[in-house]
Amino acid sequence: MAKKKEQSLTIDVLTLTGSKVADLNLNGEVFSIAPHTQTMFDAVQVALANARQSNAKTKTKGEVAGSGIKPWRQKGTGRARAGMKRSPLWVGGGISFGPTGQENHAIAQNKKQYRLAFRSALSEKFLEKKLVVVEDLSFKTAKTKIALDAMKALKVNGKVLLVGETSNENVALAVRNLTKVNYVTRQQLSAVDVINADFVVIAKPAVAKIEEVLQ
Repeated sequence: MAKKKEQSLTIDVLTLTGSKVADLNLNGEVFSIAPHTQTMFDAVQVALANARQSNAKTKTKGEVAGSGIKPWRQKGTGRARAGMKRSPLWVGGGISFGPTGQENHAIAQNKKQYRLAFRSALSEKFLEKKLVVVEDLSFKTAKTKIALDAMKALKVNGKVLLVGETSNENVALAVRNLTKVNYVTRQQLSAVDVINADFVVIAKPAVAKIEEVLQ
């Protein structure tokens, strides 16, 4: 189990221009536990399995084209018995025990483990100094240049996750052409989103709500 740290922690609250405006105390039970790598791995496995589609499909002997007539008589030919050329034993015949296209790949992780994975991911980002809190995550216009300037000012790069308290259409439109930038609201945020990101930028109003859910 991850070892909890009860103390509060302080992080700078920045504007989108990179200037500091305040200090924010973070809940140590959410943002400063020893990351539990196994539950984080499990959370990713669950997300990948639940997103998997059953597209593979093979035909059985009842679905492949071909006659059902007996190829030759049962006895007297010297050859092995054969009932139909659609048999799985024949080239071009059906497939035995192949994928049907209806497989269910879904797996689950209980709430306690998922929350531990979520806290571990957030704590890992905080401990690696890859968590940024901004006063307000909103743009006046939906321009990609504004998003790029903001990320440059905040000194974040690589895969960047932007987390807003509520949806902002200008932010969503500004980052939609940036392949390494993902924008979600606090309600849409998942542990896997945090794990996959190199940097996480969270709006200040969303932090308290995240702590309330995860502590």
